[in-house]
Amino acid sequence: MLTLASLGERIVVLGPSNAGKSTLAVALSKKLDLTAVHLDQLHHIPNTFWQARPEAEFTKLHDDAILGERWVMEGNYSRLFPQRLARATGAILITSNRWLRVSRYVRRTLVNRSDRAGHLEGARDRLKWDMINWILVETRNSADAYSAILRASDLPYVECRSAKALRDIYRTWELPFPH
Repeated sequence: MLTLASLGERIVVLGPSNAGKSTLAVALSKKLDLTAVHLDQLHHIPNTFWQARPEAEFTKLHDDAILGERWVMEGNYSRLFPQRLARATGAILITSNRWLRVSRYVRRTLVNRSDRAGHLEGARDRLKWDMINWILVETRNSADAYSAILRASDLPYVECRSAKALRDIYRTWELPFPH
């Protein structure tokens, strides 16, 4: 496994929904004193039920964020990968069993903590069958697609393909464990 230092000071965290991207980004942010950028927070309007911003507004917020010198940015929005990966100094791809990701989604919507990593200010999560379908069906091959993109880049990157591999990253890099 690569050292955390080898990923530099602009790290992208990719992976399917509910894989733990936001939580990992916060842990990296604390450990490395980097700004944590949650793309879902840029893409959606605060104090709404996850209403998307106009595309041009989101793209500008994204492009402004990647101009920063030191950040960890989590989220996918693959249409914006080219400019994000061009600025990044390293990447982490995380995924896990889709049933584990569904259970995380259900737990997160039932508990609905406003201090959850990546939570949209003023939004209240609700259980949606569309999201469960997204996790189980629509994103089942996304980790392979993201892996191919990272292999084609010149970035140093780490892949975590299981919950155990992610726990090992937290331990090896001495990151604060999520609660």
